[in-house]
Amino acid sequence: MRTVATARRVLSQLRRDRRTMALLLVVPLVLLTLLRYVYDDQPRVFDRVGGPLLALFPFITMFLVTSVAMLRERTTGTLERLLTTPMAKGDLLVGYALAFGLVAVVQTSLASALALGPLGLDLTAGPVLVVLLAVLDALLGMALGLFLSAFARSEFQAVQFLPAVVLPQLLLCGLFAPRATMAAPLRWLSDVLPLTYAVDGMQELARTSSVSGRLARDLGVVAGASVLALALGAATLQRRSA
Repeated sequence: MRTVATARRVLSQLRRDRRTMALLLVVPLVLLTLLRYVYDDQPRVFDRVGGPLLALFPFITMFLVTSVAMLRERTTGTLERLLTTPMAKGDLLVGYALAFGLVAVVQTSLASALALGPLGLDLTAGPVLVVLLAVLDALLGMALGLFLSAFARSEFQAVQFLPAVVLPQLLLCGLFAPRATMAAPLRWLSDVLPLTYAVDGMQELARTSSVSGRLARDLGVVAGASVLALALGAATLQRRSA
């Protein structure tokens, strides 16, 4: 019940914040549409980059929104008050995961429906697998945002983690250049970055309609990294302010 109550509280806060809801639900649709018409005469290029972007948009938006939301809970004293009640850390984090997971389902369903429908994105896999991987990517962004919010003291500092943590993964994930062509140290680094497997999973969905061994590995790594980040986030939650 405490987990459900947390999820309802977070969803209520999001529903009242129209700008955040626009960032989560509308901006990805606008960006996908813009990208489609940037490559209007090159549909194969859109097919190549459109799938990975269905993984990147949920990851980035959830990372940004969750890190700022949790920081606000910390700085306003809400988190401390909640943790002085019988609520456990797991109740709070799972409640956040449940709330943002529901938002991620809506976000990725809308983006996938637009991309696979009117925009004509050509992926071999069905929409169920596409949405599943996109939701896992969103949960990964949420978990990392919860964890890294502990190291920020202001919303400005929380936003700074976006270029510090997300952009290096974006450059090394294989979206802009095949990882096999990278220098060996960069290739080794990309092997341990979770966003690499999110993008690789979407690229695999463009090639096959079944759950291949490679896709199963990608799904497992993204899910495992999300659980690890949540565990690290739980370790940073304190029942008393420092």
